[in-house]
Parts: sequence; C-alpha cells; structure tokens
Amino acid sequence: MNYSFLYNGKKLLKTVGCSFLLLAASTYDAQAQVTVEASIDSLQLLIGEQAKVKLEVSMEAGQKLQLPFMKDTLVKGVEILDIAKPDTQLLNDNKRWLISQEYTITSFDSALYYLPPMEVLVDNESYRSKALALKVYSIPVDTLHPDQFCGPKDIREVPVIWEDVAPLTYAFLAMLVLGGLAVFFIIRYRDNKPIIRIVKIEPKLPPHQTAMKKIEEIKADKQIQRENPKLYYTELTDVIRLYIKERFGFNALEMTSSEIIDELLHVKDKESISDLKLLFEIADLVKFAKHSPLMNENDMNLVNAVDFINETKIEEDPNSQKEPTEIRVEEKRSKQGRIMLMCSIAITTVATLGALFMVVRYIINLFF
Repeated sequence: MNYSFLYNGKKLLKTVGCSFLLLAASTYDAQAQVTVEASIDSLQLLIGEQAKVKLEVSMEAGQKLQLPFMKDTLVKGVEILDIAKPDTQLLNDNKRWLISQEYTITSFDSALYYLPPMEVLVDNESYRSKALALKVYSIPVDTLHPDQFCGPKDIREVPVIWEDVAPLTYAFLAMLVLGGLAVFFIIRYRDNKPIIRIVKIEPKLPPHQTAMKKIEEIKADKQIQRENPKLYYTELTDVIRLYIKERFGFNALEMTSSEIIDELLHVKDKESISDLKLLFEIADLVKFAKHSPLMNENDMNLVNAVDFINETKIEEDPNSQKEPTEIRVEEKRSKQGRIMLMCSIAITTVATLGALFMVVRYIINLFF
C-alpha cells in the first residue's frame, strides 16, 4: 500500500477544508459589518399624538447607502408627518459610519399597528431592521353623563380696538397728506411757479433806480433778444409801465399803450414822449403782429426807455427819511426746478395711490 499517497491526500483535504472555512468566515464577517436597527420612542399613543421612529445603519466608511423611500404613510393608518435629514456619525477614526434618520408619525384611528421591518440597501445589498408595534388609543368619552359637555356657544360680537383700526387711520392720514402735496405740486406746475417761494427782503428803492436795475438785467440777457423778442419787449414794457405807475401815479399796468401815451400828454409834451411812443408801437407789433425787429432796433428801444426814465426821474432828497423795507417774492422757475417739480408730482401721485390701496385693503379686511 502506498502510504505516501494517502498522506498527501489527507493533507490536500485539510487544505481545502481550511480554505472553505476561511471563506465562510470572511463572508460572515463582511455581512456582520452592516447592522440596521429601528426603534420607536413610544409604543402607545392617543389619537392625534406623535411619535418618532428612528432608523440607524452602521456600516464601513465609504460604503454606498440607500435609505428606504417613503411618502406619506408608514403603513395604512399610520401617517408620516416629517422625515428628518439623515445624520452621520464618524466612529473608529472614521473607519465606520453610523447614519441615523428620524420619522415623525401619527395616527387618527385607534388600533394595534404592525410596523414592518425597514429595508435599506448597502452597496446594492438588502438589509432589514426588526419589526415594530404601535398601539393607538381613542379618547375615552363618558356617555353616561352628557351634561358635562358644553353645547355650542352663541355668536359673540368682537369689539373693535385701536390696534385694529390704527393701520387704517395711519394709511388714511398718509393718503390725505400725500394727496395734498400732489395737488400743491400740480398747481405750482400749472401756474409756472417754483416748488418753494424765494422771499427776499430788500430796501425799497426809488422808482427810477428799481427800473434801471431791471433794465440792466434785461440788457445782460443777450439770448432773449435774439431768440425771444416777444418776451424781451414784454419785460421791457412791463418795467416802463411799473415805473410810470410809481412815478406819475396812474395804473399803467392795466392800460393800453395808447392810453398810457394819452395820459402822459397831460404832464409831458408830445416831443418828450415821442421816443417812448415809438417803443410801445414796436412792442405791440412784436407781441401781437409777430413783427421781427432787428438787433439795432432792440438796442435803440432799450436806450429810449433809459432816456425816458432819466428825463422823468425825481432825485431822492438825501435828508428825507427812507421808507421801510418791503418783501419781494421771486416767482421765476429754472429748468432744473421744472424737472424737480415734475418728479415731485410723479412721486407724490404714486405714493397717494399706494396709500389709497392700503386704505381699501384695510377696510375690506376689517369689515368684510
């Protein structure tokens, strides 16, 4: 008998057996590396109360986990109210992961519920937790003593307090203020007035000094002579009319050019006011007949106005007592002021409409 053959055969069997045991142990160890635990914080609930189901998965770091997908019910009769975000804990120097997720559940039917095992996938391999149970009780009702229950209450009128009407009041006042501002700005824009009056307090000058001062302002504005002769002659004749009113005592501002000349003939001779008559005639042609005067005509009429003032002025007595100061209001509006006025109208109008909308909304919410 060949004993060496038998010995080698036994050795081979031992080697195969050991390999099989090692393989089985490694497979069991790999499976034991993943654990799935499910727990519930309360096994008994009243109808409508809530409980939390906690799912914990322990696995090796780096493994791919897929948690169970649930919508609105855990089982029929047990509703899921909220699913918390998964929480991850690092164990054994980040060699293992402990992933937990909480489910908030409730039930509105009294019964004993069987909560089936929860299944997860780790590296596409299925693992399941243990099953759970939940007992839901209904609220006990004492039907033998119905008098203890209160019937429906009568409808009660809720009093209106200041906190209810305060927003409506403030919105209404804001609408009135903003609406008033909008109307004020529109009127100022229509009347060609600035937003704010510029009030200056100056000493009252003699009529001829006031007139000469205004004529110097007209003379300095060369652009108005070239581009708008109608405005030029209007301002120039207004200066002369005001001077005549204060110097001779009749209201030249409300009279026509011919009436002014006729009135001056009572105090001056015809020759001395001939140049002034020519000035008024040219001014009337420019303002009413669209006459286009030459530049030398404008300069000549300006000189005629100055000569008339110098010839008819009354020099002030240095020993006489000066009249008190007067207030003069400047009503001219610049282009920048016009833009600001238009912007103010737009802003206040939009704000007024917004306040009106708030008033209507508060009224609807309060009484309807």
